[in-house]
Amino acid sequence: MEFVILAVVIAALVVAGLVSGLVVSGRKKKQLPPAPSSTPTLTPPAEPHVGEEAETPREEPRRTIEEAGPPEAEAPVAEAPAVAEPEAPAAPALEIPEPTAGRLVRLRARLARSQSTLGKGLLTLLSRDNLDEDTWEEIEDTLLTADVGVAPTQELVERLRERVRVLGTRTPEGLRGLLREELLALLGTDFDRAVKTESGVDTPGVVMVVGVNGTGKTTTTGKLARVLVADGRSVVLGAADTFRAAAADQLQTWGERVGARTVRGPEGGDPASIAFDAVKEGIAEGADVVLIDTAGRLHTKTGLMDELGKVKRVVEKHGPLDEILLVLDATTGQNGLVQARVFAEVVDITGIVLTKLDGTAKGGIVIAVQRELGVPVKLVGLGEGPDDLAPFEPEAFVDALIGD
Repeated sequence: MEFVILAVVIAALVVAGLVSGLVVSGRKKKQLPPAPSSTPTLTPPAEPHVGEEAETPREEPRRTIEEAGPPEAEAPVAEAPAVAEPEAPAAPALEIPEPTAGRLVRLRARLARSQSTLGKGLLTLLSRDNLDEDTWEEIEDTLLTADVGVAPTQELVERLRERVRVLGTRTPEGLRGLLREELLALLGTDFDRAVKTESGVDTPGVVMVVGVNGTGKTTTTGKLARVLVADGRSVVLGAADTFRAAAADQLQTWGERVGARTVRGPEGGDPASIAFDAVKEGIAEGADVVLIDTAGRLHTKTGLMDELGKVKRVVEKHGPLDEILLVLDATTGQNGLVQARVFAEVVDITGIVLTKLDGTAKGGIVIAVQRELGVPVKLVGLGEGPDDLAPFEPEAFVDALIGD
Protein backbone atom coordinates (compact mmCIF):
# COMPACT_ATOMS: atom_id res chain seq x y z
CA MET A 1 0.00 0.00 0.00
CA GLU A 2 2.74 2.38 0.87
CA PHE A 3 4.52 1.34 -2.29
CA VAL A 4 1.55 2.29 -4.37
CA ILE A 5 1.32 5.71 -2.80
CA LEU A 6 5.02 6.28 -3.35
CA ALA A 7 4.72 5.38 -6.99
CA VAL A 8 1.83 7.80 -7.50
CA VAL A 9 3.80 10.61 -5.92
CA ILE A 10 6.85 9.88 -8.11
CA ALA A 11 4.66 9.85 -11.20
CA ALA A 12 3.09 13.16 -10.28
CA LEU A 13 6.49 14.73 -9.83
CA VAL A 14 7.65 13.46 -13.21
CA VAL A 15 4.55 14.85 -14.92
CA ALA A 16 4.99 18.21 -13.19
CA GLY A 17 8.61 18.34 -14.32
CA LEU A 18 7.69 17.60 -17.90
CA VAL A 19 5.02 20.32 -17.95
CA SER A 20 7.42 22.79 -16.42
CA GLY A 21 10.02 22.00 -19.08
CA LEU A 22 7.50 22.51 -21.82
CA VAL A 23 6.50 25.90 -20.45
CA VAL A 24 10.12 27.04 -20.13
CA SER A 25 10.87 25.74 -23.60
CA GLY A 26 7.88 27.61 -24.99
CA ARG A 27 8.99 30.85 -23.38
CA LYS A 28 12.50 30.45 -24.79
CA LYS A 29 11.10 29.87 -28.27
CA LYS A 30 9.08 33.05 -28.06
CA GLN A 31 12.19 35.13 -27.17
CA LEU A 32 14.24 33.91 -30.18
CA PRO A 33 14.49 36.34 -33.18
CA PRO A 34 12.35 35.46 -36.15
CA ALA A 35 13.84 33.36 -38.88
CA PRO A 36 15.31 35.36 -41.79
CA SER A 37 13.01 35.76 -44.83
CA SER A 38 14.05 34.39 -48.17
CA THR A 39 13.46 37.89 -49.75
CA PRO A 40 16.05 40.44 -48.60
CA THR A 41 14.66 43.75 -47.30
CA LEU A 42 16.44 46.85 -48.71
CA THR A 43 16.77 49.81 -46.42
CA PRO A 44 16.12 53.08 -48.37
CA PRO A 45 19.03 55.47 -48.40
CA ALA A 46 18.87 58.41 -46.08
CA GLU A 47 17.94 61.72 -47.71
CA PRO A 48 21.01 63.88 -48.32
CA HIS A 49 21.54 66.97 -46.31
CA VAL A 50 22.11 70.37 -47.91
CA GLY A 51 25.45 70.31 -49.73
CA GLU A 52 25.57 66.47 -49.96
CA GLU A 53 24.88 64.39 -53.03
CA ALA A 54 22.38 61.58 -52.96
CA GLU A 55 23.83 58.09 -53.33
CA THR A 56 22.29 55.59 -55.67
CA PRO A 57 22.18 52.04 -54.26
CA ARG A 58 24.22 49.54 -56.24
CA GLU A 59 23.00 45.99 -56.50
CA GLU A 60 26.10 44.70 -58.22
CA PRO A 61 29.16 43.86 -56.11
CA ARG A 62 31.98 46.32 -56.18
CA ARG A 63 34.85 45.54 -58.50
CA THR A 64 38.48 46.48 -58.20
CA ILE A 65 40.04 49.00 -60.56
CA GLU A 66 41.83 46.25 -62.45
CA GLU A 67 38.56 44.34 -62.92
CA ALA A 68 36.54 47.40 -63.87
CA GLY A 69 39.06 48.78 -66.35
CA PRO A 70 39.33 52.44 -67.38
CA PRO A 71 36.24 54.57 -66.69
CA GLU A 72 33.92 55.07 -69.64
CA ALA A 73 33.25 58.61 -70.80
CA GLU A 74 29.78 59.69 -69.92
CA ALA A 75 27.56 60.51 -72.87
CA PRO A 76 26.88 64.26 -73.09
CA VAL A 77 23.39 65.20 -72.15
CA ALA A 78 21.71 67.11 -74.99
CA GLU A 79 20.28 70.34 -73.80
CA ALA A 80 16.98 71.54 -75.21
CA PRO A 81 17.52 74.51 -77.50
CA ALA A 82 16.51 77.79 -75.99
CA VAL A 83 13.42 79.23 -77.60
CA ALA A 84 13.93 82.92 -78.22
CA GLU A 85 10.95 85.06 -77.48
CA PRO A 86 9.79 87.03 -80.52
CA GLU A 87 10.86 90.63 -80.35
CA ALA A 88 8.37 93.37 -80.99
CA PRO A 89 8.98 94.98 -84.40
CA ALA A 90 10.93 98.17 -84.07
CA ALA A 91 9.28 101.33 -85.27
CA PRO A 92 10.76 102.47 -88.60
CA ALA A 93 13.27 105.24 -88.25
CA LEU A 94 12.02 108.57 -89.53
CA GLU A 95 13.79 109.87 -92.60
CA ILE A 96 15.32 113.32 -92.65
CA PRO A 97 14.37 114.99 -95.93
CA GLU A 98 16.94 116.95 -97.84
CA PRO A 99 16.72 120.71 -97.22
CA THR A 100 14.99 122.57 -100.03
CA ALA A 101 17.92 124.96 -100.41
CA GLY A 102 20.21 122.10 -101.43
CA ARG A 103 17.87 120.96 -104.18
CA LEU A 104 18.32 123.99 -106.40
CA VAL A 105 21.82 122.94 -107.37
CA ARG A 106 20.57 119.58 -108.53
CA LEU A 107 17.68 121.30 -110.31
CA ARG A 108 20.03 123.08 -112.64
CA ALA A 109 22.20 120.03 -113.30
CA ARG A 110 19.28 117.78 -114.21
CA LEU A 111 17.57 120.39 -116.35
CA ALA A 112 20.80 121.04 -118.21
CA ARG A 113 21.03 117.36 -119.21
CA SER A 114 17.48 117.22 -120.59
CA GLN A 115 16.99 120.76 -121.90
CA SER A 116 20.39 121.45 -123.46
CA THR A 117 19.05 120.73 -126.97
CA LEU A 118 16.74 123.74 -126.81
CA GLY A 119 19.32 126.22 -125.53
CA LYS A 120 22.21 125.03 -127.69
CA GLY A 121 20.00 124.88 -130.77
CA LEU A 122 18.85 128.47 -130.32
CA LEU A 123 22.36 129.80 -129.70
CA THR A 124 23.72 127.96 -132.72
CA LEU A 125 21.09 129.48 -134.98
CA LEU A 126 21.54 132.96 -133.55
CA SER A 127 25.31 132.75 -134.09
CA ARG A 128 25.06 132.34 -137.87
CA ASP A 129 26.75 134.98 -139.96
CA ASN A 130 23.56 135.68 -141.88
CA LEU A 131 20.30 135.76 -139.92
CA ASP A 132 17.95 135.52 -142.89
CA GLU A 133 14.28 134.57 -142.93
CA ASP A 134 15.06 130.86 -143.15
CA THR A 135 17.16 131.08 -139.98
CA TRP A 136 14.42 132.88 -138.08
CA GLU A 137 11.94 130.24 -139.20
CA GLU A 138 14.27 127.55 -137.83
CA ILE A 139 14.44 129.42 -134.53
CA GLU A 140 10.66 129.55 -134.48
CA ASP A 141 10.38 125.80 -135.20
CA THR A 142 12.85 125.02 -132.39
CA LEU A 143 10.72 126.93 -129.88
CA LEU A 144 7.50 125.29 -131.05
CA THR A 145 9.06 121.82 -130.81
CA ALA A 146 9.94 122.61 -127.17
CA ASP A 147 6.22 123.31 -126.49
CA VAL A 148 6.71 126.99 -125.82
CA GLY A 149 3.42 127.65 -127.58
CA VAL A 150 2.50 129.60 -130.69
CA ALA A 151 1.83 133.01 -129.19
CA PRO A 152 4.86 133.05 -126.83
CA THR A 153 7.08 131.82 -129.69
CA GLN A 154 6.02 134.58 -132.05
CA GLU A 155 6.51 137.14 -129.30
CA LEU A 156 9.99 135.87 -128.47
CA VAL A 157 11.15 135.76 -132.11
CA GLU A 158 9.95 139.30 -132.84
CA ARG A 159 11.75 140.73 -129.80
CA LEU A 160 14.97 138.88 -130.62
CA ARG A 161 14.95 140.09 -134.24
CA GLU A 162 14.44 143.68 -133.12
CA ARG A 163 17.18 143.63 -130.50
CA VAL A 164 19.73 141.89 -132.73
CA ARG A 165 19.11 144.42 -135.49
CA VAL A 166 19.24 147.47 -133.22
CA LEU A 167 22.10 146.40 -130.96
CA GLY A 168 24.06 144.57 -133.63
CA THR A 169 24.99 141.91 -131.10
CA ARG A 170 26.88 139.05 -132.77
CA THR A 171 29.21 137.62 -130.11
CA PRO A 172 28.23 134.35 -128.35
CA GLU A 173 28.23 136.08 -124.97
CA GLY A 174 26.05 138.91 -126.23
CA LEU A 175 23.56 136.56 -127.92
CA ARG A 176 23.35 134.38 -124.83
CA GLY A 177 22.61 137.45 -122.71
CA LEU A 178 19.85 138.59 -125.07
CA LEU A 179 18.25 135.14 -125.13
CA ARG A 180 18.42 134.87 -121.35
CA GLU A 181 16.69 138.22 -120.85
CA GLU A 182 13.88 137.42 -123.28
CA LEU A 183 13.22 133.96 -121.83
CA LEU A 184 13.05 135.40 -118.31
CA ALA A 185 10.60 138.02 -119.55
CA LEU A 186 8.36 135.24 -120.89
CA LEU A 187 8.60 133.22 -117.67
CA GLY A 188 7.88 136.22 -115.48
CA THR A 189 10.15 137.07 -112.57
CA ASP A 190 7.50 138.98 -110.65
CA PHE A 191 5.29 135.94 -109.86
CA ASP A 192 4.94 134.92 -106.23
CA ARG A 193 6.07 131.29 -106.45
CA ALA A 194 5.97 130.42 -102.74
CA VAL A 195 3.51 127.67 -101.80
CA LYS A 196 0.96 129.23 -99.45
CA THR A 197 0.95 127.09 -96.30
CA GLU A 198 0.10 129.67 -93.65
CA SER A 199 -3.50 130.43 -92.82
CA GLY A 200 -4.64 133.92 -91.97
CA VAL A 201 -6.74 132.53 -89.12
CA ASP A 202 -5.99 130.26 -86.18
CA THR A 203 -6.11 127.06 -88.26
CA PRO A 204 -3.55 125.08 -90.26
CA GLY A 205 -2.76 126.10 -93.80
CA VAL A 206 -4.78 123.92 -96.19
CA VAL A 207 -3.40 122.85 -99.58
CA MET A 208 -5.50 120.85 -102.05
CA VAL A 209 -3.67 118.92 -104.77
CA VAL A 210 -5.58 118.21 -108.00
CA GLY A 211 -4.71 116.62 -111.31
CA VAL A 212 -5.37 113.70 -113.62
CA ASN A 213 -4.49 110.27 -112.29
CA GLY A 214 -1.18 109.21 -113.79
CA THR A 215 0.51 112.59 -113.58
CA GLY A 216 2.13 111.75 -110.25
CA LYS A 217 -0.41 113.60 -108.13
CA THR A 218 -0.32 111.37 -105.04
CA THR A 219 3.46 111.03 -105.24
CA THR A 220 3.76 114.81 -105.53
CA THR A 221 1.58 115.22 -102.42
CA GLY A 222 3.90 112.90 -100.50
CA LYS A 223 7.00 114.69 -101.76
CA LEU A 224 5.50 118.05 -100.87
CA ALA A 225 5.04 116.75 -97.31
CA ARG A 226 8.78 116.03 -97.26
CA VAL A 227 9.52 119.56 -98.50
CA LEU A 228 7.44 121.04 -95.69
CA VAL A 229 8.92 118.75 -93.02
CA ALA A 230 12.41 119.68 -94.24
CA ASP A 231 11.45 123.31 -93.63
CA GLY A 232 10.36 122.49 -90.07
CA ARG A 233 6.60 122.30 -90.60
CA SER A 234 4.26 119.66 -89.11
CA VAL A 235 1.93 118.03 -91.65
CA VAL A 236 -1.33 116.05 -91.72
CA LEU A 237 -2.24 114.22 -94.95
CA GLY A 238 -5.79 113.71 -96.20
CA ALA A 239 -6.25 110.71 -98.52
CA ALA A 240 -9.33 111.97 -100.36
CA ASP A 241 -8.56 110.04 -103.56
CA THR A 242 -10.85 107.13 -102.66
CA PHE A 243 -11.52 105.97 -106.21
CA ARG A 244 -8.03 104.83 -107.17
CA ALA A 245 -6.93 101.51 -105.72
CA ALA A 246 -4.13 101.77 -103.13
CA ALA A 247 -3.98 105.59 -103.34
CA ALA A 248 -4.50 105.89 -99.58
CA ASP A 249 -1.87 103.23 -98.86
CA GLN A 250 0.61 105.02 -101.10
CA LEU A 251 0.03 108.35 -99.41
CA GLN A 252 0.22 106.82 -95.92
CA THR A 253 3.60 105.27 -96.77
CA TRP A 254 4.93 108.69 -97.77
CA GLY A 255 3.64 110.18 -94.54
CA GLU A 256 5.09 107.47 -92.29
CA ARG A 257 8.56 108.11 -93.65
CA VAL A 258 8.61 111.62 -92.20
CA GLY A 259 6.20 111.23 -89.28
CA ALA A 260 3.14 112.80 -90.92
CA ARG A 261 -0.19 111.20 -90.01
CA THR A 262 -2.63 110.24 -92.77
CA VAL A 263 -6.39 110.57 -92.38
CA ARG A 264 -8.17 108.08 -94.63
CA GLY A 265 -11.51 106.37 -95.10
CA PRO A 266 -12.95 103.31 -96.84
CA GLU A 267 -12.25 102.71 -100.49
CA GLY A 268 -14.95 104.38 -102.52
CA GLY A 269 -15.91 106.59 -99.59
CA ASP A 270 -16.93 110.23 -99.73
CA PRO A 271 -13.85 112.34 -100.59
CA ALA A 272 -15.36 115.50 -99.09
CA SER A 273 -15.94 113.76 -95.76
CA ILE A 274 -12.32 112.60 -95.60
CA ALA A 275 -11.05 116.06 -96.49
CA PHE A 276 -13.25 117.53 -93.76
CA ASP A 277 -11.91 115.04 -91.19
CA ALA A 278 -8.32 115.71 -92.24
CA VAL A 279 -8.66 119.43 -91.59
CA LYS A 280 -10.47 118.70 -88.33
CA GLU A 281 -7.61 116.45 -87.18
CA GLY A 282 -5.06 119.03 -88.27
CA ILE A 283 -6.78 121.63 -86.08
CA ALA A 284 -6.95 119.23 -83.11
CA GLU A 285 -3.26 118.34 -83.40
CA GLY A 286 -2.13 121.90 -83.95
CA ALA A 287 -0.50 120.98 -87.26
CA ASP A 288 1.01 123.66 -89.47
CA VAL A 289 -0.26 122.33 -92.81
CA VAL A 290 -2.94 119.93 -94.08
CA LEU A 291 -2.32 118.45 -97.56
CA ILE A 292 -5.35 116.95 -99.31
CA ASP A 293 -4.88 114.53 -102.20
CA THR A 294 -7.96 114.41 -104.44
CA ALA A 295 -9.26 112.10 -107.15
CA GLY A 296 -8.39 112.92 -110.75
CA ARG A 297 -10.98 111.12 -112.81
CA LEU A 298 -11.90 112.75 -116.09
CA HIS A 299 -14.62 110.30 -117.17
CA THR A 300 -17.17 113.09 -117.21
CA LYS A 301 -16.37 116.71 -116.78
CA THR A 302 -19.55 117.33 -114.80
CA GLY A 303 -18.81 114.58 -112.28
CA LEU A 304 -15.32 115.94 -111.68
CA MET A 305 -16.58 119.48 -111.23
CA ASP A 306 -19.21 118.38 -108.74
CA GLU A 307 -16.77 116.28 -106.74
CA LEU A 308 -13.92 118.79 -106.49
CA GLY A 309 -16.35 121.64 -105.91
CA LYS A 310 -17.90 119.74 -102.99
CA VAL A 311 -14.47 119.03 -101.47
CA LYS A 312 -13.58 122.70 -101.69
CA ARG A 313 -16.84 123.83 -100.08
CA VAL A 314 -16.62 121.32 -97.24
CA VAL A 315 -13.01 122.17 -96.45
CA GLU A 316 -13.83 125.87 -96.33
CA LYS A 317 -16.27 125.23 -93.48
CA HIS A 318 -13.17 125.02 -91.25
CA GLY A 319 -11.44 128.00 -92.81
CA PRO A 320 -10.04 129.32 -96.08
CA LEU A 321 -8.39 127.03 -98.64
CA ASP A 322 -4.93 128.58 -98.96
CA GLU A 323 -3.55 126.83 -102.04
CA ILE A 324 -4.84 124.69 -104.93
CA LEU A 325 -1.99 123.08 -106.83
CA LEU A 326 -2.50 121.53 -110.26
CA VAL A 327 -0.10 118.67 -111.06
CA LEU A 328 0.82 118.29 -114.75
CA ASP A 329 3.09 115.79 -116.48
CA ALA A 330 5.66 117.80 -118.44
CA THR A 331 6.13 114.97 -120.93
CA THR A 332 2.54 115.34 -122.18
CA GLY A 333 3.32 118.73 -123.70
CA GLN A 334 0.32 120.44 -125.21
CA ASN A 335 -2.01 117.75 -123.85
CA GLY A 336 -1.21 119.10 -120.42
CA LEU A 337 -2.73 122.41 -121.45
CA VAL A 338 -6.03 120.69 -122.20
CA GLN A 339 -6.03 119.21 -118.68
CA ALA A 340 -5.12 122.59 -117.23
CA ARG A 341 -8.12 124.23 -118.89
CA VAL A 342 -10.53 121.61 -117.51
CA PHE A 343 -9.30 121.91 -113.94
CA ALA A 344 -9.20 125.69 -114.13
CA GLU A 345 -12.93 125.60 -114.81
CA VAL A 346 -13.54 123.38 -111.77
CA VAL A 347 -11.55 125.17 -109.09
CA ASP A 348 -9.45 128.29 -108.81
CA ILE A 349 -5.93 127.04 -109.51
CA THR A 350 -3.31 129.05 -107.61
CA GLY A 351 -0.15 127.22 -108.62
CA ILE A 352 1.25 124.54 -110.96
CA VAL A 353 3.50 121.56 -110.26
CA LEU A 354 5.30 120.18 -113.32
CA THR A 355 6.48 116.60 -112.84
CA LYS A 356 9.04 114.67 -114.96
CA LEU A 357 10.57 117.91 -116.17
CA ASP A 358 13.99 116.27 -116.30
CA GLY A 359 12.72 113.55 -118.64
CA THR A 360 11.71 115.76 -121.56
CA ALA A 361 13.32 118.25 -123.89
CA LYS A 362 10.02 120.16 -124.00
CA GLY A 363 10.72 122.55 -121.16
CA GLY A 364 8.84 125.27 -122.97
CA ILE A 365 5.64 123.89 -121.42
CA VAL A 366 6.52 126.01 -118.38
CA ILE A 367 6.04 129.16 -120.44
CA ALA A 368 2.93 127.84 -122.21
CA VAL A 369 1.01 126.72 -119.13
CA GLN A 370 1.73 129.92 -117.25
CA ARG A 371 0.51 131.92 -120.24
CA GLU A 372 -2.59 129.75 -120.53
CA LEU A 373 -3.69 129.90 -116.87
CA GLY A 374 -2.10 133.12 -115.70
CA VAL A 375 -0.75 131.34 -112.58
CA PRO A 376 2.88 130.51 -111.79
CA VAL A 377 4.73 127.23 -111.85
CA LYS A 378 5.70 126.79 -108.19
CA LEU A 379 7.28 123.33 -108.01
CA VAL A 380 9.02 121.03 -110.46
CA GLY A 381 9.65 117.31 -110.27
CA LEU A 382 13.10 116.25 -111.38
CA GLY A 383 13.17 112.47 -110.95
CA GLU A 384 11.89 109.44 -109.07
CA GLY A 385 13.73 110.05 -105.79
CA PRO A 386 11.84 111.08 -102.65
CA ASP A 387 13.53 114.49 -102.55
CA ASP A 388 13.33 115.25 -106.27
CA LEU A 389 10.65 117.93 -105.89
CA ALA A 390 12.12 121.44 -105.85
CA PRO A 391 10.89 125.03 -105.84
CA PHE A 392 10.88 126.55 -109.32
CA GLU A 393 13.27 129.41 -109.93
CA PRO A 394 13.14 131.05 -113.36
CA GLU A 395 16.81 132.07 -113.29
CA ALA A 396 18.00 128.54 -112.58
CA PHE A 397 15.66 127.18 -115.25
CA VAL A 398 16.89 129.54 -117.97
CA ASP A 399 20.54 129.07 -117.04
CA ALA A 400 20.02 125.34 -117.35
CA LEU A 401 18.53 125.85 -120.84
CA ILE A 402 21.28 127.99 -122.32
CA GLY A 403 24.24 127.35 -120.01
CA ASP A 404 26.65 129.88 -118.63
